Amino acid sequence: MKYYILFGPPGAGKGTHASAIAKKYNLKHISTGELLRAEIAAGSELGKQAKALIDAGSLVPDTVVEGMIESAFDTIKGVDGFLLDGFPRNLQQAADLDKMLAGRGESLKAVISIMISDDAIRRRIAHRAAIEGRADDANDATITNRIKTYHAQTEPLIDYYKAQGKYFECDGDNGTLEDNQARVLALVESIG
Repeated sequence: MKYYILFGPPGAGKGTHASAIAKKYNLKHISTGELLRAEIAAGSELGKQAKALIDAGSLVPDTVVEGMIESAFDTIKGVDGFLLDGFPRNLQQAADLDKMLAGRGESLKAVISIMISDDAIRRRIAHRAAIEGRADDANDATITNRIKTYHAQTEPLIDYYKAQGKYFECDGDNGTLEDNQARVLALVESIG
């Protein structure tokens, strides 16, 4: 199995590019955001707790997210690997993922990072909120909090994965969607 992380700030296009990567390389795209939104839509207790946190611009506890990820690894068959989107979000989750994979006799293949500016984050999240009707993306204070949280908690993962030689970055800020997708796919192809 190959395990990849799709990395970048909110609005970088991770979800958009993930489907193309997953299709081309027979990977299962695991979006923690989609897993959580499914729980919210189902009205489960986890969904209710997650909704309150997400609406406030906060993150769902690590143990909940990690349990969902491990369950997906255990139950999804017929793929050549997994593409994680939205996980890990902090250094503790990264260490936990390393342990989770080691326990399976596996390790992370690569981190594919799509980088965009803070201004682009704001534009894209506001655009996404208008198109998809996502209330968690519509509030400016929530967007500001998500950007701050990304810089404070998630951005340190860059050095963590660079130290492992598993961090690969491409520009997701310039050109058309097709240009950006071509760059992302070329990067994955170069990694193998």
